[in-house]
Amino acid sequence: MLTALGEMLASPLMQRAYIVAVLVGLSAPVVGTYLVQRGLALLGDGIGHIALTGVALGWIAGAAAHVTPHDAWAIPGAIVTSVVGAVLIEVIRARGRTRGDVALAILFYGGIAGGVILIKLAGGTTTNLTSYLFGSIATVSASDTRFTVVLAIAVLAVGIGLRGPLFALCHDEEFARSIGLPTGVLNVTVAVVAALTVSVSMRVVGALLVSAVMIVPVAIAQLVSYSFGRTMHLAMAIGVAACIVGLTITYFLAASPGAMIVVLLVVAYAVVALLGGIVRSLGVGRRRRLDTSEPEALS
Repeated sequence: MLTALGEMLASPLMQRAYIVAVLVGLSAPVVGTYLVQRGLALLGDGIGHIALTGVALGWIAGAAAHVTPHDAWAIPGAIVTSVVGAVLIEVIRARGRTRGDVALAILFYGGIAGGVILIKLAGGTTTNLTSYLFGSIATVSASDTRFTVVLAIAVLAVGIGLRGPLFALCHDEEFARSIGLPTGVLNVTVAVVAALTVSVSMRVVGALLVSAVMIVPVAIAQLVSYSFGRTMHLAMAIGVAACIVGLTITYFLAASPGAMIVVLLVVAYAVVALLGGIVRSLGVGRRRRLDTSEPEALS
Protein backbone atom coordinates (compact mmCIF):
# COMPACT_ATOMS: atom_id res chain seq x y z
CA MET A 1 0.00 0.00 0.00
CA LEU A 2 2.78 2.42 0.92
CA THR A 3 4.60 1.53 -2.28
CA ALA A 4 1.50 2.30 -4.32
CA LEU A 5 1.07 5.64 -2.55
CA GLY A 6 4.71 6.46 -3.21
CA GLU A 7 4.32 5.67 -6.89
CA MET A 8 1.19 7.81 -7.03
CA LEU A 9 2.90 10.83 -5.45
CA ALA A 10 5.94 10.39 -7.70
CA SER A 11 3.82 10.49 -10.85
CA PRO A 12 4.05 13.89 -12.63
CA LEU A 13 0.47 13.39 -13.81
CA MET A 14 -0.83 12.95 -10.26
CA GLN A 15 1.29 15.82 -8.99
CA ARG A 16 -0.38 18.11 -11.53
CA ALA A 17 -3.79 16.64 -10.70
CA TYR A 18 -3.31 17.28 -6.97
CA ILE A 19 -2.22 20.88 -7.58
CA VAL A 20 -5.34 21.47 -9.67
CA ALA A 21 -7.52 19.64 -7.12
CA VAL A 22 -6.30 21.76 -4.22
CA LEU A 23 -6.84 24.97 -6.18
CA VAL A 24 -10.31 23.88 -7.24
CA GLY A 25 -11.17 22.90 -3.68
CA LEU A 26 -10.08 26.33 -2.44
CA SER A 27 -11.58 28.57 -5.10
CA ALA A 28 -14.91 26.90 -5.95
CA PRO A 29 -16.45 27.19 -2.43
CA VAL A 30 -15.40 30.85 -2.20
CA VAL A 31 -17.57 31.69 -5.20
CA GLY A 32 -20.21 29.21 -4.07
CA THR A 33 -20.61 31.05 -0.77
CA TYR A 34 -21.69 34.19 -2.61
CA LEU A 35 -23.96 32.29 -4.98
CA VAL A 36 -25.74 30.52 -2.10
CA GLN A 37 -26.12 33.80 -0.21
CA ARG A 38 -27.58 35.38 -3.32
CA GLY A 39 -29.90 32.48 -4.21
CA LEU A 40 -28.07 31.65 -7.46
CA ALA A 41 -26.94 28.12 -6.65
CA LEU A 42 -27.62 26.95 -10.21
CA LEU A 43 -25.57 29.66 -11.91
CA GLY A 44 -22.53 27.37 -12.00
CA ASP A 45 -24.52 24.75 -13.90
CA GLY A 46 -25.58 27.24 -16.54
CA ILE A 47 -22.04 28.52 -17.01
CA GLY A 48 -20.71 24.96 -17.09
CA HIS A 49 -22.99 24.13 -19.97
CA ILE A 50 -22.04 27.18 -22.02
CA ALA A 51 -18.36 26.46 -21.32
CA LEU A 52 -18.79 23.33 -23.46
CA THR A 53 -19.45 25.58 -26.43
CA GLY A 54 -16.16 27.30 -25.62
CA VAL A 55 -14.39 23.93 -25.50
CA ALA A 56 -15.70 23.13 -28.99
CA LEU A 57 -14.72 26.58 -30.29
CA GLY A 58 -11.21 26.07 -28.90
CA TRP A 59 -11.12 22.67 -30.59
CA ILE A 60 -12.12 24.25 -33.94
CA ALA A 61 -9.47 26.97 -33.54
CA GLY A 62 -6.81 24.39 -32.71
CA ALA A 63 -7.74 22.26 -35.70
CA ALA A 64 -7.73 25.29 -38.04
CA ALA A 65 -4.30 26.34 -36.76
CA HIS A 66 -3.03 22.74 -37.02
CA VAL A 67 -2.24 22.72 -33.30
CA THR A 68 -1.54 19.29 -31.81
CA PRO A 69 -3.47 18.13 -29.91
CA HIS A 70 -6.54 19.88 -31.31
CA ASP A 71 -7.97 20.48 -27.82
CA ALA A 72 -4.90 22.45 -26.69
CA TRP A 73 -6.99 25.62 -26.92
CA ALA A 74 -10.09 24.09 -25.35
CA ILE A 75 -9.62 25.61 -21.90
CA PRO A 76 -8.85 29.14 -23.22
CA GLY A 77 -11.95 28.80 -25.38
CA ALA A 78 -13.99 27.75 -22.35
CA ILE A 79 -12.66 30.70 -20.33
CA VAL A 80 -13.60 33.30 -22.95
CA THR A 81 -17.00 31.79 -23.73
CA SER A 82 -18.02 31.23 -20.12
CA VAL A 83 -17.04 34.79 -19.13
CA VAL A 84 -18.99 36.24 -22.06
CA GLY A 85 -21.97 34.04 -21.21
CA ALA A 86 -21.87 34.95 -17.53
CA VAL A 87 -21.72 38.68 -18.27
CA LEU A 88 -24.55 38.32 -20.78
CA ILE A 89 -26.79 36.53 -18.29
CA GLU A 90 -26.10 39.26 -15.71
CA VAL A 91 -26.94 42.00 -18.20
CA ILE A 92 -30.19 40.25 -19.16
CA ARG A 93 -31.10 39.77 -15.49
CA ALA A 94 -30.24 43.33 -14.50
CA ARG A 95 -32.28 44.88 -17.30
CA GLY A 96 -35.27 42.74 -16.41
CA ARG A 97 -35.95 41.62 -19.96
CA THR A 98 -35.87 37.97 -18.95
CA ARG A 99 -36.18 36.39 -15.50
CA GLY A 100 -33.00 34.93 -14.08
CA ASP A 101 -34.28 31.34 -14.16
CA VAL A 102 -35.31 31.64 -17.82
CA ALA A 103 -31.93 33.10 -18.76
CA LEU A 104 -30.19 30.24 -16.94
CA ALA A 105 -32.34 27.73 -18.82
CA ILE A 106 -31.23 29.31 -22.10
CA LEU A 107 -27.61 28.83 -21.02
CA PHE A 108 -28.30 25.20 -20.06
CA TYR A 109 -29.84 24.18 -23.35
CA GLY A 110 -28.02 26.45 -25.76
CA GLY A 111 -24.60 25.81 -24.24
CA ILE A 112 -24.62 22.03 -24.37
CA ALA A 113 -26.35 21.91 -27.77
CA GLY A 114 -23.83 24.37 -29.20
CA GLY A 115 -20.96 22.30 -27.85
CA VAL A 116 -22.25 19.08 -29.43
CA ILE A 117 -22.84 20.70 -32.83
CA LEU A 118 -19.53 22.58 -32.93
CA ILE A 119 -17.46 19.57 -31.90
CA LYS A 120 -18.97 17.70 -34.85
CA LEU A 121 -18.01 20.57 -37.17
CA ALA A 122 -14.46 20.37 -35.81
CA GLY A 123 -14.25 16.73 -36.88
CA GLY A 124 -14.60 15.34 -33.36
CA THR A 125 -17.32 13.36 -31.63
CA THR A 126 -19.32 13.74 -28.45
CA THR A 127 -16.83 11.30 -26.90
CA ASN A 128 -14.25 14.09 -27.06
CA LEU A 129 -16.44 16.12 -24.70
CA THR A 130 -16.67 13.37 -22.06
CA SER A 131 -13.56 14.41 -20.13
CA TYR A 132 -14.87 18.00 -20.00
CA LEU A 133 -18.32 16.85 -18.91
CA PHE A 134 -17.20 14.62 -16.04
CA GLY A 135 -13.52 15.42 -15.47
CA SER A 136 -10.48 13.27 -16.12
CA ILE A 137 -7.15 13.01 -14.33
CA ALA A 138 -5.46 11.87 -17.53
CA THR A 139 -6.30 15.14 -19.31
CA VAL A 140 -4.61 17.48 -16.80
CA SER A 141 -1.65 18.77 -18.78
CA ALA A 142 1.13 21.14 -17.76
CA SER A 143 -0.58 24.00 -19.62
CA ASP A 144 -3.87 23.21 -17.83
CA THR A 145 -2.04 23.42 -14.52
CA ARG A 146 -0.60 26.83 -15.38
CA PHE A 147 -4.03 28.12 -16.42
CA THR A 148 -5.52 26.76 -13.21
CA VAL A 149 -2.90 28.41 -10.99
CA VAL A 150 -3.41 31.83 -12.60
CA LEU A 151 -7.21 31.65 -12.62
CA ALA A 152 -7.48 30.27 -9.08
CA ILE A 153 -5.26 33.05 -7.73
CA ALA A 154 -7.49 35.60 -9.50
CA VAL A 155 -10.67 34.02 -8.10
CA LEU A 156 -9.29 33.86 -4.56
CA ALA A 157 -7.97 37.43 -4.75
CA VAL A 158 -11.38 38.77 -5.78
CA GLY A 159 -13.48 36.45 -3.59
CA ILE A 160 -11.51 37.08 -0.41
CA GLY A 161 -10.20 40.58 -1.13
CA LEU A 162 -13.69 41.95 -1.87
CA ARG A 163 -15.50 39.90 0.77
CA GLY A 164 -17.09 42.89 2.49
CA PRO A 165 -18.62 44.57 -0.59
CA LEU A 166 -19.61 41.25 -2.18
CA PHE A 167 -21.28 40.09 1.02
CA ALA A 168 -23.25 43.34 1.22
CA LEU A 169 -24.32 42.90 -2.40
CA CYS A 170 -25.39 39.28 -2.03
CA HIS A 171 -27.15 39.80 1.29
CA ASP A 172 -29.10 42.95 0.38
CA GLU A 173 -28.51 44.59 -3.00
CA GLU A 174 -30.72 47.57 -2.19
CA PHE A 175 -28.74 48.28 0.98
CA ALA A 176 -25.48 47.93 -0.93
CA ARG A 177 -26.72 50.44 -3.49
CA SER A 178 -27.88 52.85 -0.76
CA ILE A 179 -24.42 53.00 0.83
CA GLY A 180 -22.82 53.84 -2.50
CA LEU A 181 -21.40 50.49 -3.59
CA PRO A 182 -21.15 50.01 -7.39
CA THR A 183 -23.67 47.17 -7.47
CA GLY A 184 -23.63 46.87 -11.25
CA VAL A 185 -19.88 46.32 -11.32
CA LEU A 186 -20.04 43.95 -8.35
CA ASN A 187 -22.80 41.90 -9.98
CA VAL A 188 -20.69 41.47 -13.09
CA THR A 189 -17.70 40.63 -10.88
CA VAL A 190 -19.60 37.78 -9.22
CA ALA A 191 -20.64 36.46 -12.63
CA VAL A 192 -17.09 36.63 -14.00
CA VAL A 193 -15.46 34.89 -11.02
CA ALA A 194 -18.12 32.19 -11.23
CA ALA A 195 -17.23 31.71 -14.91
CA LEU A 196 -13.51 31.56 -14.10
CA THR A 197 -14.21 29.00 -11.38
CA VAL A 198 -16.05 26.77 -13.83
CA SER A 199 -13.11 27.02 -16.25
CA VAL A 200 -10.67 26.20 -13.45
CA SER A 201 -12.61 23.13 -12.38
CA MET A 202 -13.54 21.52 -15.70
CA ARG A 203 -10.53 19.24 -16.02
CA VAL A 204 -10.87 17.61 -12.60
CA VAL A 205 -14.58 17.83 -11.78
CA GLY A 206 -16.22 18.30 -15.17
CA ALA A 207 -18.66 20.91 -16.43
CA LEU A 208 -21.74 18.95 -15.33
CA LEU A 209 -20.56 18.54 -11.75
CA VAL A 210 -18.61 21.72 -11.06
CA SER A 211 -21.60 23.45 -9.48
CA ALA A 212 -21.70 20.75 -6.80
CA VAL A 213 -18.14 21.57 -5.71
CA MET A 214 -19.14 25.24 -5.54
CA ILE A 215 -22.36 24.69 -3.58
CA VAL A 216 -22.28 21.47 -1.50
CA PRO A 217 -19.25 22.42 0.67
CA VAL A 218 -21.06 25.66 1.51
CA ALA A 219 -24.23 23.73 2.37
CA ILE A 220 -22.23 21.48 4.69
CA ALA A 221 -20.49 24.43 6.35
CA GLN A 222 -23.82 26.18 6.92
CA LEU A 223 -24.97 23.22 9.01
CA VAL A 224 -22.31 23.88 11.63
CA SER A 225 -21.29 27.52 11.14
CA TYR A 226 -23.23 30.65 11.98
CA SER A 227 -21.31 33.43 10.25
CA PHE A 228 -20.57 34.25 6.64
CA GLY A 229 -16.79 34.38 7.05
CA ARG A 230 -16.50 31.13 9.00
CA THR A 231 -18.83 29.40 6.55
CA MET A 232 -16.57 30.40 3.67
CA HIS A 233 -13.38 29.22 5.40
CA LEU A 234 -14.90 25.91 6.47
CA ALA A 235 -16.32 25.34 2.97
CA MET A 236 -12.84 25.87 1.51
CA ALA A 237 -11.39 23.25 3.86
CA ILE A 238 -14.17 20.79 3.00
CA GLY A 239 -13.68 21.42 -0.73
CA VAL A 240 -9.94 20.75 -0.56
CA ALA A 241 -10.41 17.58 1.52
CA ALA A 242 -13.07 16.18 -0.85
CA CYS A 243 -11.00 16.90 -3.96
CA ILE A 244 -7.85 15.30 -2.53
CA VAL A 245 -9.63 12.22 -1.17
CA GLY A 246 -11.68 11.81 -4.35
CA LEU A 247 -8.60 11.97 -6.57
CA THR A 248 -6.73 9.49 -4.36
CA ILE A 249 -9.59 6.99 -4.49
CA THR A 250 -9.91 7.20 -8.27
CA TYR A 251 -6.19 6.53 -8.66
CA PHE A 252 -6.85 3.04 -7.33
CA LEU A 253 -10.38 2.60 -8.69
CA ALA A 254 -11.56 3.01 -12.27
CA ALA A 255 -14.03 5.82 -11.59
CA SER A 256 -14.60 9.41 -12.65
CA PRO A 257 -12.79 11.78 -10.26
CA GLY A 258 -15.52 14.40 -10.61
CA ALA A 259 -18.26 11.94 -9.76
CA MET A 260 -16.28 10.55 -6.81
CA ILE A 261 -15.64 14.03 -5.40
CA VAL A 262 -19.32 14.93 -5.64
CA VAL A 263 -20.42 11.62 -4.07
CA LEU A 264 -18.06 12.25 -1.14
CA LEU A 265 -19.50 15.73 -0.68
CA VAL A 266 -23.10 14.50 -0.80
CA VAL A 267 -22.35 11.73 1.70
CA ALA A 268 -20.61 14.24 3.98
CA TYR A 269 -23.65 16.52 3.81
CA ALA A 270 -25.98 13.62 4.69
CA VAL A 271 -23.80 12.54 7.63
CA VAL A 272 -23.44 16.06 9.06
CA ALA A 273 -27.17 16.73 8.64
CA LEU A 274 -28.03 13.42 10.33
CA LEU A 275 -25.67 14.01 13.24
CA GLY A 276 -27.01 17.53 13.63
CA GLY A 277 -30.56 16.17 13.75
CA ILE A 278 -29.59 13.64 16.41
CA VAL A 279 -27.90 16.32 18.50
CA ARG A 280 -30.97 18.57 18.27
CA SER A 281 -33.32 15.71 19.11
CA LEU A 282 -31.32 15.05 22.26
CA GLY A 283 -31.82 18.65 23.29
CA VAL A 284 -28.12 19.47 23.35
CA GLY A 285 -27.61 23.25 23.39
CA ARG A 286 -28.63 24.58 20.03
CA ARG A 287 -26.84 27.72 19.02
CA ARG A 288 -28.80 30.65 17.72
CA ARG A 289 -28.33 31.12 14.00
CA LEU A 290 -26.50 34.35 13.52
CA ASP A 291 -28.41 37.03 11.67
CA THR A 292 -26.23 37.74 8.63
CA SER A 293 -27.06 41.41 8.89
CA GLU A 294 -24.95 41.62 12.03
CA PRO A 295 -21.29 42.73 11.83
CA GLU A 296 -20.21 39.33 13.16
CA ALA A 297 -21.33 37.75 9.92
CA LEU A 298 -18.16 39.04 8.29
CA SER A 299 -15.89 37.54 10.90
